[in-house]
Amino acid sequence: MTSDHNVLVRVLRVFTDEQCRHGNALGVIDGALVGEADRQRIAQELGFSETIFVDRYDTGELRIFTPGGEIPLAGHPLVGAAWLLLRGQESPTVLDLRPPGGVVHSWADEGGRTWIDAPLGTLPDWTLVQLGSPAEVEGLTGPLRANHDLVVYWAWTDTRVMRVRCFAPRFAVTEDEATGSAALRLTAMLEEPIEIRQGRGSLLSARPVDADRAAVGGLVVEDAPLHLSSQSRPD
Repeated sequence: MTSDHNVLVRVLRVFTDEQCRHGNALGVIDGALVGEADRQRIAQELGFSETIFVDRYDTGELRIFTPGGEIPLAGHPLVGAAWLLLRGQESPTVLDLRPPGGVVHSWADEGGRTWIDAPLGTLPDWTLVQLGSPAEVEGLTGPLRANHDLVVYWAWTDTRVMRVRCFAPRFAVTEDEATGSAALRLTAMLEEPIEIRQGRGSLLSARPVDADRAAVGGLVVEDAPLHLSSQSRPD
């Protein structure tokens, strides 16, 4: 026999601007509170582009769910999780996270941004499409082609600065407000550091690390928590 129990959802906004506006909403949940049977349902109920379940705080083991399914690696959930876990340490330095997609290094810089350094091989396979101008990016109402079910549209606005919008119907996400994995793909493709303005005004910084890894960082803030019910707990 099962009974509902309360689940605390910490709500972050990842990749805000300098005035703490915009950013991509993220739900962070203690994995000890939710079993396998309820994780996808909760991710769908929250409706954020990703929800993250932290299974072990000491080793950084965690899992990431979109409304459409689990993914091995993502950008803004890992930046958000790193921000929370680094704040929980007495002397924040470098922290390793362990999603299914591989070890991710994270740290906070002197400007208050949280960074991750992640492997490229297990990131979502975004289609990267350069458009002719920022105005073309601004004017989009959705993917330009039916087969663009996981697509990044971008255009330069200045030297190493770009305007970006991302659409992810494959993951049941109409448009993503700020997409760390897309930023990692873009900086790796261009082989140079970039600054990104995405969505309504979210800000991301990204830079290549080596042939197999790249880094992305930005500001994070915490909003009021939510409370949901779950019928399952991990064994």
